[in-house]
Amino acid sequence: MVLKNATGKTLVIVESPAKAKTIEKYLGSDYIVRASVGHVRDLPKSNKKAIDIAAGFKPHYEVSKGKHKVIAELESLANEAKEVILATDPDREGEAIAWHLAELLELKDPKRVVYQEITKEAVQEAFKHPRTIDQHMRQAQEARRVLDRLVGYDLSGLIWQKVRYGLSAGRVQSPALRILMEREREIRAFTPEDFWVITAKATAAGADPSGSTNSEQFTLTCTEEPKTQDEADKIVSLGKKHNWEVKDVKESEAKRAPRAPFTTSTLQQTASTRLGYSPSNTMRIAQKLYEKGYITYMRTDSPALSKQAQAQTLAVIDSEFGKEFIQPRNFKSRSKSAQEAHEAIRPSNLGKRVAGTTADQQKLYKLIWARTVASQMADAKVKRMKVLANITNSQEQIPDFAVRGSRVIFDGWLKADPTAKGEDTQVPAVAKGDKLEITDITAEGKQTQPPNRYTEAGLIKELEKRGIGRPSTYASIMKTLNDRGYVSKEGKTLIPTDTGDVVSTFLEEHFNKYISDTFTAEMEQELDEIAEGKREYVATLSEFYNPFTKDVDSKADIPKVTNMGDAPSEFKCPECGADMVYKLSKGGKFMSCSKFPECNGARKADGSIIEPPKEIGEECPKCGVSTGRRLKTHGTLVQREGRFGMFISCSNYPKCKYIKQDALLNSTGVKCGDCKDGEMVERHGRFGAFYSCSNYPDCKHIIKTRPTGNLCPMCGQLMMEGTKTIPERCSDKTCPNHNPHKL
Repeated sequence: MVLKNATGKTLVIVESPAKAKTIEKYLGSDYIVRASVGHVRDLPKSNKKAIDIAAGFKPHYEVSKGKHKVIAELESLANEAKEVILATDPDREGEAIAWHLAELLELKDPKRVVYQEITKEAVQEAFKHPRTIDQHMRQAQEARRVLDRLVGYDLSGLIWQKVRYGLSAGRVQSPALRILMEREREIRAFTPEDFWVITAKATAAGADPSGSTNSEQFTLTCTEEPKTQDEADKIVSLGKKHNWEVKDVKESEAKRAPRAPFTTSTLQQTASTRLGYSPSNTMRIAQKLYEKGYITYMRTDSPALSKQAQAQTLAVIDSEFGKEFIQPRNFKSRSKSAQEAHEAIRPSNLGKRVAGTTADQQKLYKLIWARTVASQMADAKVKRMKVLANITNSQEQIPDFAVRGSRVIFDGWLKADPTAKGEDTQVPAVAKGDKLEITDITAEGKQTQPPNRYTEAGLIKELEKRGIGRPSTYASIMKTLNDRGYVSKEGKTLIPTDTGDVVSTFLEEHFNKYISDTFTAEMEQELDEIAEGKREYVATLSEFYNPFTKDVDSKADIPKVTNMGDAPSEFKCPECGADMVYKLSKGGKFMSCSKFPECNGARKADGSIIEPPKEIGEECPKCGVSTGRRLKTHGTLVQREGRFGMFISCSNYPKCKYIKQDALLNSTGVKCGDCKDGEMVERHGRFGAFYSCSNYPDCKHIIKTRPTGNLCPMCGQLMMEGTKTIPERCSDKTCPNHNPHKL
């Protein structure tokens, strides 16, 4: 790598390469701006080496994988530079990255610069006021990292022993999972009740009932919902027999006030609802907009605007909509746990055109622009109308029928954010005593519905309401729940999986204190107090960890969770006819014979039979070798049914993990490009199909798409299927022929 000469210049270090380019342009030729590309150090994977508890919860950091070259370049530039300025993000993560850089580069009294937006004015002003690294903020981030590691490892280790290997728990993800499961149990316990919805299509007397453009047809709905078919039929019958009239008309004016500018939480919620973006995708898009200087920092819990931003917003409203739409407002967070250390998320320059952005970035920017401008505009005025109607000249009574509608009489802030207007029900101009003609009246049988499951937006709102997590953690919580297989998504809805159910139930039963709302929110508050210098790092962690580790140790003798309850009595064991129980596997819930291990009979969760393993007449070639274990019997190869179909493995599986299924069942017929002995076979993982050598694990050659059987003319590696425009490309990422369009 060719290094730019830094002699006599100031080296500025940020996280992102895109951010580095923007800032270097603003600072001029006396500065060199380089990126750390995120965190440069982290705790090692092994918990034993990660934290020295006896020494006061001292973490032992390691340079992150792939960052040695970055550090080497930064060291070289720092040695030549006149001074070094650390300009990472203005939050705890950014403060921690700055500290790690200072430690690794052995900087003496490094300068620290922060800014809320990447504009020329803001950056240049920030560089006039450097400060030192805020050790309180850095310690708060370190405390969170250490705390999450200790909780995650201790609880996960116990879950591995008592539930199933490979599962995990976390200080914040587990309370989020518990909230999902609480709602799921409500849904399971819900008993639906029948009711009928009765609607009547009406027109004002004298109007054309044929449905022409001159008619004023509208729909009335019965204000009471009958519980039986007989009640519903009676109302319909009387409604058809008798004349109708308007019983009452109520009109009122109402105001709709705008919402506050976006915080991290509300941006994620609104982007999910309106644009269909996941929280993690929203934050990725917002990060790009921030780095390009289009919006202010996107991790914040404050809805406030600076005086300068407010003045700019009012000027834009005056210019775009007129003085009558101006109404200055100041907003504060309603959350007691909000730190409000930063401004709301807003455009850096409301009048600036957003150039060089993707379609997704444009959409999110427009959302932020509209919310910011609308927040300083006048209330929208709405005319609301309610019409009550009933039959006349009848000895018997039926409930009133009603229709509600509204219309906007002054747009106000809706002028800037018209998407928030919604659909208005149109109600004709009728008066009390007016006759109505009913063209149709029907009753539709329905059932009461259980409470809705959470969406990602809904869960984030709930977490914020309960004080669980912080702006920087919401997206990662959603991602972790999904990556761990604890939830599945149907559209926008989050549905706990069987695995999520088992893990949450286990934690609620044995560690309910540590995943409760109160405990989690209080711990977040204590981390905030460390950042403010009001609490000590060691004292806070000791106060939590000492009783926590005792509680974990006290659960060592609890029985292993083997069963998840009895299976329905109609499903008997296909082998011996005994009752069955639910158990958990990596693929989810299944039915197992209650006499296991004496009987291996099994069914899928839906009751269909799982075929028992079939001998194929071969000895396992790896039994006891690949694992290093001494097994009582040398295994034979058997064909069995798994999560992704049939496969062939050792009969001692999972003690011996030799698998041959793809070599026999899913071979592509193409020789491996590395070992030249095995064949490339189709396998399935969490992210779909991929292709690897049949000699796995001895040969770990993997490619993403199906091999064609041809060899690359440039490097000799396997060619794989490409796209319509490039039907074939090299499987080696380092080969120029991997991306032929760049050649």
